[in-house]
Amino acid sequence: MNKKTPVKQVRLAVVGAGNRGQSYAKLAQECGARIVAVAEPRQAVRQRFANDYGITSEAVFDDWPALLDAKLSYDAVLIATPDRQHVEPAIAFAADGRHILLEKPMAPTEAECRRIVHEVKAAGVIFAVCHVLRYTDYTQAIRKIIAEGLIGDVICIQHHEPIGYWHHAHSYVRGNWRSEAESSSALLAKSCHDLDWLRFIMGRRCIRVSSFGSLVHFRPENQPKGASDRCLDCDVESSCPYSARRIYLEAAHRGETHWPVSMLDVDPTPANVEAALRQGPYGHCVYTSGNDVVDQQVVNMEFDSGRTASFTMSAFTPKAGRATRIFGSRGQLVGDGSTIQRYDFLTEQTFDIDTQAADQSLLGGHGGGDGRLIQSFVSAVAQNDPSLILSGPDETLESHLMVFAAERARKQQLGECVNT
Repeated sequence: MNKKTPVKQVRLAVVGAGNRGQSYAKLAQECGARIVAVAEPRQAVRQRFANDYGITSEAVFDDWPALLDAKLSYDAVLIATPDRQHVEPAIAFAADGRHILLEKPMAPTEAECRRIVHEVKAAGVIFAVCHVLRYTDYTQAIRKIIAEGLIGDVICIQHHEPIGYWHHAHSYVRGNWRSEAESSSALLAKSCHDLDWLRFIMGRRCIRVSSFGSLVHFRPENQPKGASDRCLDCDVESSCPYSARRIYLEAAHRGETHWPVSMLDVDPTPANVEAALRQGPYGHCVYTSGNDVVDQQVVNMEFDSGRTASFTMSAFTPKAGRATRIFGSRGQLVGDGSTIQRYDFLTEQTFDIDTQAADQSLLGGHGGGDGRLIQSFVSAVAQNDPSLILSGPDETLESHLMVFAAERARKQQLGECVNT
């Protein structure tokens, strides 16, 4: 990330000091912002965060209303609370005149998303949603190729998000996003990034969608014979690729303390991780965890002027970069989140572009997108220039509406085939 100190030092309050809040706060500090306040309900997490940034006790709170009522001096707020706790703080801080960086998704329902957008626009504050894929060098290189006409008109796109077998088990089977009622659909929680990215690359409005997907594998009837409901007590655990012992406990014994091990305990020692696996959701068998979100889904989209895109989200992959094919009237692009291969129809030549993307891990930066998002937001606030934001309210709402339309189509089973 190119670290540029803004003209004015931005003072940032953080609401929600979990993994994303911690990651974004660190990047904001690297971009020259000052972290001056935090609201976080977990005492140990809250205190560690305050210590890390030298936040005085008068600016440390256990909930966001207390932070709001304190009327401290700060320019912007980062809201990184759970998905269903975005709406009220976003509206309240906007009304208080604070610029807002909101973790994706905006909210789990269409009505709530529309409400947030209406309120932040009415308040006139700078507002960005963390659609970090827009900000990567990889994405910008693709946009440049298209803008220069090197593949002609974009006609259709194929895009695949390989969630990764252990990542899906961690987040969408055992973790915070395993229940649609408690969080949101998997498409919204994980892949609103991707539908937003497709809208950004296509540069046209989406007018129609269809979608299919379901929970196929992580179900009680697929639990192996002889398995237990807890991995640490399971006789067949060693033959299961989703073993919590392998994913978490063995990692802790190797001294790993980063995500996903960090999700189990503030101090993820082997003893603390083992205790968490015996008592908490991350030690539960993936086949009897009570999850209800899909483990695979496809979405087909029609854009203005007949352009189309297809998207596939799958749990059953290694953790890898997103794979994309963009088909134009004069050429084709094939990309993996870091490198781009361009084929020219006229010359029948292939050109390779390496965007030297950063670490693809969750906290490592989404191909550098995390850092560039934060840099853009801090600079926008420092310069009072919302044009620096690539993921503002209107287009972000549009791409969220694509997700909600896809979910309606999936649940209504539109276009069902009937044997005659």
